[in-house]
Amino acid sequence: MSALSESISRRLTLGQLKGRYGLTLVPDFAEPVTVTSLVDDLPSVRPGSLYVPADQQVDQGMIEEAERRGAYAALLPTSARQEVGRANIPLLFGTMHPWQMGQLLANAAGDPSGALAVFALVGSQVQDQVDLLADFLHVLGNPVGILSAKGSYSLDRRLDLEYPLSMFDVQRSLSITLEDGAAAVVISVDEQTLARDALQAVDLDVVALGAQEGSTRDMRHVRLISRARRYGFNLGGHTIVARRNEESDGLARQSLPADAQSDDLSLCIAMTMAAGVKRNNIRSALRVSREMS
Repeated sequence: MSALSESISRRLTLGQLKGRYGLTLVPDFAEPVTVTSLVDDLPSVRPGSLYVPADQQVDQGMIEEAERRGAYAALLPTSARQEVGRANIPLLFGTMHPWQMGQLLANAAGDPSGALAVFALVGSQVQDQVDLLADFLHVLGNPVGILSAKGSYSLDRRLDLEYPLSMFDVQRSLSITLEDGAAAVVISVDEQTLARDALQAVDLDVVALGAQEGSTRDMRHVRLISRARRYGFNLGGHTIVARRNEESDGLARQSLPADAQSDDLSLCIAMTMAAGVKRNNIRSALRVSREMS
């Protein structure tokens, strides 16, 4: 399912969309129509939906099927105006850039990433690190959600998702985890987990690059910028880019057997320190983890 439905939290009218994004509305008198969900695939359309086809190739049959399923309106690219004839539901036409669509979805969902501590691990082999970081945050006392192709969770509840996740899926999942009481979410930023632009308008607090993503500082910086462009997240503002350091390495070595690999744990420690967790709290969490293992 690619829908933002049960998590939509703000009244959204076609007139608001028309004015905010410079769209054309047909018919114009449909401005007061209120939509109750945003969906980008036909099987997810329900009564009250605004249908936003993910495929730019739209035809009359797709709109008729959306009507049949109960869509209140459809948002289509300007190029589709010639392909779609008469419709029994209002149609919005215009070009929505990925950042605009991401902002629309975030606003409709109530900006869940702004209320969560969002950690992102970036790389092709970071899913195990995501699980480790989520476990460590849990030991620190944080109810945690996970978005990962290896398994996505809202606290202990597994989320039924199809991968890679679209920006619709991400905003919906963040909203669900927030509603369930999560304080933090860890996201695996890789091709298996996320589609292109999936993190548009997601407010990331701490970002780190996986250990396999380049050996030199310059190479790692280039890789991180490349992933930011692909997935649509912002490295400016309050977002902190975390790296392992001597302090995190030392804390990791102290808590593991001498022959154990400590790099992944060190990175988790560095990310939690970047988020403002006190050193004494980290030491206590490491002690608890050691006692539980």
